[in-house]
Amino acid sequence: MTAAVLLAAVVLLGVGSAASAIARTFRAGLAVQAGGAALLGAVGFSPHFGVDGLTAFFLGMLGLVAAPTLAFASPYLDADRRGRLTACLTGAFVLTLAEVLCARDPLTFLAGWELMTLLPAALILIGRSDEAARHSVFLYIAVTHLAGAGTWIAVLLAAHASVLDGTHVVSSGSELQIAIALAALVGMGTKAGVMPLHSWLPRAHPIAPAPVSALMSGVMIKVAIYGLVRVLVDWLGVLPLWFGVLVLALGALSAVGGVVYALFQHDLKRLLAFHSIENVGIIVLGLGACLLLRTRGAETWAALALAAALLHTLNHAVFKSLLFLGAGSFERAVGSLELDRLGGLLRRMPWTGGAFLVGSLAIAGVPPLNGFASEWLTLQALVHVPAYGGLGDGLAGAVALAALAATAALAVFCFVKVVGLVLLGPPRRPSVAEATEVPVPMRAAVVGLAGVCVLLGAVPGLLVASLARLAPWPVAMPTTLALQLPGTGSLPTIGIAVVLGVLGSAFFLLRGKRVAAPAPTWACGQLVQPQLAWTSAGFTKPLRLVLEAVLRPQREIAVRSAGGVVQEVSYSGRVPHLLEERLYAPVVRSGLGAARHARRLQTGHLSTYVAYLIGLVLVLLAAAKAGVIG
Repeated sequence: MTAAVLLAAVVLLGVGSAASAIARTFRAGLAVQAGGAALLGAVGFSPHFGVDGLTAFFLGMLGLVAAPTLAFASPYLDADRRGRLTACLTGAFVLTLAEVLCARDPLTFLAGWELMTLLPAALILIGRSDEAARHSVFLYIAVTHLAGAGTWIAVLLAAHASVLDGTHVVSSGSELQIAIALAALVGMGTKAGVMPLHSWLPRAHPIAPAPVSALMSGVMIKVAIYGLVRVLVDWLGVLPLWFGVLVLALGALSAVGGVVYALFQHDLKRLLAFHSIENVGIIVLGLGACLLLRTRGAETWAALALAAALLHTLNHAVFKSLLFLGAGSFERAVGSLELDRLGGLLRRMPWTGGAFLVGSLAIAGVPPLNGFASEWLTLQALVHVPAYGGLGDGLAGAVALAALAATAALAVFCFVKVVGLVLLGPPRRPSVAEATEVPVPMRAAVVGLAGVCVLLGAVPGLLVASLARLAPWPVAMPTTLALQLPGTGSLPTIGIAVVLGVLGSAFFLLRGKRVAAPAPTWACGQLVQPQLAWTSAGFTKPLRLVLEAVLRPQREIAVRSAGGVVQEVSYSGRVPHLLEERLYAPVVRSGLGAARHARRLQTGHLSTYVAYLIGLVLVLLAAAKAGVIG
């Protein structure tokens, strides 16, 4: 095969050279030469692809999310030039995600990894070209590429150590093992949105078209989770105890930090983006528990912790895609996703609103939906970390357990706010009061994903045993419908679903047909106006006051008076993103300042550049003479 490609390259180069000598075929000859040169470059590159159990799981997840998302895109996108280009690049994005999952050599994996970053950036810029969008895309590419160097280091070191194909094993605790693990945690953790490497995610996801947001949050960041599982669990063997504690700490920070900042967002898509950080944190908690339990020799529970991480990966892909697609439907119907300007959409858009309600309950971890099942399994894995561990990792497991409990409670609080402000109550704008349902393919996509949320919540046991057996060590685990774990009893998911279904149906039938008579609302003698309705900031104010010392909220109050009488009081407040403003903003300012100074080196004069090269050669010769480099 290599000889045939080389022969074709030589022939094309020869024919192209001859053709370019003739005026009439000059341009065609150059094109043929370019094709021959491309084949020549391909001679030394033989991409390798493969599908094992872990790859098959993530490919199935990709198909489960991409199919309804692309169906949703059919009426969502216009058939103009911009819409056609978006559709074309979206298909290429899905292919790239599959390519990364199936890649079995470093070059193929890394090429797909970089393309997986660039395609969403192009899709965002096609949809929006304003300065704010360009700035967000610039930061997205800058952060993911700079931190993504960790992915390159991890994959290339792993290839050098021959651990990609399983022919060698890296010794536990060695410098090589630690270097690969830390590099992967930085590079792949950044793409997954793990705090404090998450700054790109709440910028890029909200401004992307709804189908692209669904694929980015539902699948792209999960491909980064695939990379972490592949490196930390499959390639590197047993990692040191302290590394598992580090992963657990990052998971706890991401889970709690993501949900806390989500609570104070006023734009629906930005709120959902922060919840992606939260749920990635829950997944990383399961992965950290797996690493710690494996280090302690509790291989059965380590496999169950891995199964918990993978199950929540799948569940989050489903309900987060549903929520982003639902948000896209709302935006198409009413033109805005500002929480304080919506309301009553469940009545105006019953199919989309009902599916969005199911997704909200699932992400909040309400039984019997899929989010509850995977969070319960993660909780059980974290309970066993102190049981099998010593003082240090046991304490880390207990703290992670408390973080997961706090995250679950705050997620419920957040989506009570979302459901109340978006789906329930009266419409707050005329355009919301006039909203109508979106076309059938858009409705079918979100309703189908809502059905998957119910199904995965009712029978999670069908997947857990298979996911546990993906661990690279032998695991004996029976397949059941409900969640049955060794030594902890079981979670009767089907029974919970049946009981809740029966009780809900009974309450619906017992309510009868009587409707309460409407009565005017008393507002202390004022006219009842939309401005008096409950707001997002008012809903979260008690929590903001409790966490004031940590969040450092900012507020401004302006009072306008005339003749000693107050005429107007205006209030504005915000919760600053501390990591963004205290950590990343100074680094960005310093980098831009250094770039301005470095720009002076670019004079445009050839003699100056020759002087630079001569100076570099002299420095290298001096370093070699001094023995610094050899």
